[in-house]
Amino acid sequence: MNENFQRHNAEILCAEELAELSQSFKDYDKPENWYCSPQAVLMFIMGGTLANGFKISPKYFGDKALVEIMISTLMSDRALLLIGVPGTAKTWIAEHICAAVSNNSSLLIQGTSGTGEESLRYSWNYAMLLSQGPKPEALVKSPIMRAMELGSICRIEELSRIPSETQDALISILSEKTMSIPELNSSIFSKKGFNVVATANHLDRGVFEMSSALRRRFNIVMMPLPKTLEEEVKIVKYRVGQLEQNHKVAFRDLKLGQVDKLVTMFRELRSGMTLDKKQKFKSSNATLSPAEAISIVHQAKIQSEIFGGDSHSLNQHFAQGLIQSIGQHSQDEMLLLKEYIENIIKKRGDWKDWYEAFKSVLNE
Repeated sequence: MNENFQRHNAEILCAEELAELSQSFKDYDKPENWYCSPQAVLMFIMGGTLANGFKISPKYFGDKALVEIMISTLMSDRALLLIGVPGTAKTWIAEHICAAVSNNSSLLIQGTSGTGEESLRYSWNYAMLLSQGPKPEALVKSPIMRAMELGSICRIEELSRIPSETQDALISILSEKTMSIPELNSSIFSKKGFNVVATANHLDRGVFEMSSALRRRFNIVMMPLPKTLEEEVKIVKYRVGQLEQNHKVAFRDLKLGQVDKLVTMFRELRSGMTLDKKQKFKSSNATLSPAEAISIVHQAKIQSEIFGGDSHSLNQHFAQGLIQSIGQHSQDEMLLLKEYIENIIKKRGDWKDWYEAFKSVLNE
């Protein structure tokens, strides 16, 4: 593994875990061309301890039943579509499932409004095409075509960002498991194990609607936000710890309860209600997901470590991050945050340092 790279694919980062899982579950039945058995894939995602004492780190802290549905879907004839608001681990789950199932998460199509049908099917090396005519050697294979030939999983990110007419190129691929190449008078037939895992932002609904024909080819799983404060705090702390390990920097410890209070604000602003349900207010439309909280905490710790400061200045960095996160949406969102600070945060006796941090940043 090249240490100069900022980030490796999941199958490289977790190669030891995947090898241990494959060996430990070798007597379990697994679909053809799967690297790990379904039971091993589940443990890879949810974490656990093998019989030999080897510990598998958790990749997801949510509902185990949801992950079981995902794995079962990939064993069926239907593709898998993960939808949800930003920051609900859609991409993270998709990558790690592909790593465990195919030992290859690199077969990826990034959906944009400019994604054309050739990105889903194939294109041509036009220099070779002009000089030699249509030949197999001139074919430029898409990640989906390569996945079909290998019997692997292909990922499609932001499916709802791809124009509807381009999306529909997937219909015959997902239903027939073949891809015709009229120019060569031939077809590609997928090997067993081929499937597609797609993700879509729930907030992008209406950008490019999926046709009913395409929706029927997917089993759609809604990725929820964490159910409890404790679960969300655990996710934030775990991912921040992983990021610090990747950067190989020893950041100072957080003050007890700092992440809990930041996540509390996220949950209250999302729901428009205090955690004890005693006060209600207008909810925020900003993207206040666990991923955003992770980013704020990680950035604040870097800023505090590199440029100095105590726990109070760390609160200011947290406040600054939350203000920037909400302020980028609209002035109305900023007004909502200011009202929340004055009506909720100010009145909490043990939140005085947070109130002062917000006021300090807002008065700059």
